[in-house]
Amino acid sequence: MKLIKVFLLGLIGIILPVSLSAQTVSGKLIDENSQPLPYANVVLLSLPDSAFVSGTISGEDGSFTLEATSENQIVKISSIGYKTVCKPVSPANIGIVQLVSDAQQLGEVVVKADLPKTRVKGNAMVTTVAGSVLEKAGTGNDLLNKIPGLSAEDGSVNVFGSGVAEIYINGRKMRNSSELDQLSSDDIKSVEVLRNPGAKYDASVKAVVRIITKKTQGEGFGFNNRTYVGYQYDLALLDQFNFNYRKGRFDLGGMLFGRDNKFEENKILTQKTYLDKVWTQNSDMKSPFHTQDIAAMLSLNYQFNENHVMGVRYDFSRNPQIEMCLDMNSSIHVDNLLEEESKSNPHSITTNNRHTVNAYYNGNFNDWNMDLNMDGMWSDSNNPIVAEEYVKQSDNTEVNNTIHTLGKNRNELYAAKLVMEHPLWEGSFSIGSEYTYSSRTNQYANDENIIPDNDNKIRENAVSAFAMYARSFGQLQAQAGVRYEHLNSDYYEFGKRMDEQSRKYDNVFPSISLSYPIGKTQLMISYSGNIERPSYYKLSSAVIYGNKYTYESGNPLLRSSILNTLSLNASWEWLYFNMNYSRIKDMQIQVSQSYSDADPSISLFTHTNVPKVDKLNATLSASPTIGIWSPQFTAMYSQQWFVMDTPDGPRNLNNPIGFFQWNNTFSLPKDFQLNIDLETSTRGEDSSYRIIEPGSSVNISLYKGFLNGKLAVQLQANDIFNTSSSDILMYSGNRITILQPESRRSFGMTVRYKFNTTKSKYKGTGAGDSQKNRM
Repeated sequence: MKLIKVFLLGLIGIILPVSLSAQTVSGKLIDENSQPLPYANVVLLSLPDSAFVSGTISGEDGSFTLEATSENQIVKISSIGYKTVCKPVSPANIGIVQLVSDAQQLGEVVVKADLPKTRVKGNAMVTTVAGSVLEKAGTGNDLLNKIPGLSAEDGSVNVFGSGVAEIYINGRKMRNSSELDQLSSDDIKSVEVLRNPGAKYDASVKAVVRIITKKTQGEGFGFNNRTYVGYQYDLALLDQFNFNYRKGRFDLGGMLFGRDNKFEENKILTQKTYLDKVWTQNSDMKSPFHTQDIAAMLSLNYQFNENHVMGVRYDFSRNPQIEMCLDMNSSIHVDNLLEEESKSNPHSITTNNRHTVNAYYNGNFNDWNMDLNMDGMWSDSNNPIVAEEYVKQSDNTEVNNTIHTLGKNRNELYAAKLVMEHPLWEGSFSIGSEYTYSSRTNQYANDENIIPDNDNKIRENAVSAFAMYARSFGQLQAQAGVRYEHLNSDYYEFGKRMDEQSRKYDNVFPSISLSYPIGKTQLMISYSGNIERPSYYKLSSAVIYGNKYTYESGNPLLRSSILNTLSLNASWEWLYFNMNYSRIKDMQIQVSQSYSDADPSISLFTHTNVPKVDKLNATLSASPTIGIWSPQFTAMYSQQWFVMDTPDGPRNLNNPIGFFQWNNTFSLPKDFQLNIDLETSTRGEDSSYRIIEPGSSVNISLYKGFLNGKLAVQLQANDIFNTSSSDILMYSGNRITILQPESRRSFGMTVRYKFNTTKSKYKGTGAGDSQKNRM
């Protein structure tokens, strides 16, 4: 910690004298209705050659600041759907600038962005999508996969070196993972990645991705519809209908979604347990799935005037069925001698239901902005499994069993969050508080009493408060904050409170970020403290029967992980770099151990803590444009310092992993766009795992727009050579587990049609998000 303080103070000492000599140009942007205009491009250009000097985007309140190095410069202000405005840098306070609509741009004509594709703005890395080749990436998922350092799959977005990110769309927390698929890339204006989100966000949030959509003009009714047909192991069908009605200050939005998907998860599993003898289990598993999903959303929004707005939103999702039929063939060898062979055929049909409600109010009182959110969530799942098992032992004895299990989960959550912001000392001061009550009940029963029944409940009350201050000192932008979190967790088994498993946590998490431009290079350094709380599943004591040789369980004694992270970000024109170093206390890992000493062939997968792990991650990305070709090459490096018990004794799992992506976009005539993307990785180690055979993939997509973009068709072919999966080895004491998943290419076609589309004005940001994610 002392080293961090000295480093930050030294950095301030070096750059602060330089920053004070610059002239700060400031202003505020509004639209034709005198509403603040956020996320507009503000660029400083030199005269007379109009060369790019520096740039930023306007904040949520429409304000912006730039550092002029000469009076012979101008400020160019542009935003999709508005006419471009130029202002001199003198006087330094430009004041209020009103942008008016541009009829040509509203007719689907968009000019390419002046700013670099990815740049530092405050504590965020901002990628401009509007006017670039990224507009035709496809869905929101497809787009985020092309942002340096991000990977997105099925609505889950991972920020390399930080972990799974929280997603915000126009300031609203994304609650349904299908929302990214529901979002079209050509509706997105920019993407902001926060690797150090700061005190305003829950301490368990290690990264935030903020998606800002384009401003849409007009009123009335609009809709867009997306239809997808795909094939991998079998046919996949999807249809999604979004609608919006806007009239004056009233806004109504909704969504209907349905999907039917058939796929498989096939793999080969090898487990070796080293006791006085070596027990080896080889399993060949084929798992066909048939899933059905339906979802609906309705939101109401009313803006009383320019200072007061409120709304309510209801989301419903249901899985009528998630059907799984496992075909598993196994053999057990003891010191290379066959002990037994078996065949297992579990069959399950799981149903899930989820309801969420959010109500919000946002208002301005003099110089104070107030943002209040209240949330409720209720969900349940039901998972009955019937497993037919056949075992042939070494003496040719045959045993047939039928195993019945039933798992049930119920979740309940109520939350409220209040954030207040106020200008202070030429900066911005924010304070806030959040309260969350959550309850999770988990019940598990086995008719044959092979494993014990379980009935556990976790009740939690969480209270948090934060304060944050942001200010510019010339060209230096600084942000500092502190967050306090209190969590009281009560654990019950069969209705009785268990004192040992019940916990209380009180934590304080500081954060600071500094950003500064040096010529065309934007630099940012930040420090943050975070916590990773175990999911409710990881805390469950229920032992779940997978098959004759595999059980799963949580660990009620699992502790939260504490992280301290130092990060450096830099951008220069089409180059982007990030590096962060983390020290993790009580890191959570998955382990495999013997369920009982009497039968080492039965594996219990559970979770435990390790005392300390250090991690270093770095990302370098280059995104030039060469004629019709827009390549993007990204190299990522990850290394940890971690000692793990193995059958050969303690082992340093320090070998780094390299990840490489090469995306290629070709802008062709007649509104065609071709994408050819390649990615691969190296061998190496992460947590308790080792990549022993890395995977690689080649993906191709072709986009064609019709009717000025109202109709779009996209063809996709993923993992063309069936090579995307990596073979993994997991260490766990006297046991090793080797997993070899199957790769399978997939094909898909998406057709999207838009009619008079308008964006919902819904601005609710949600409360209790950390507990929701753990559920």
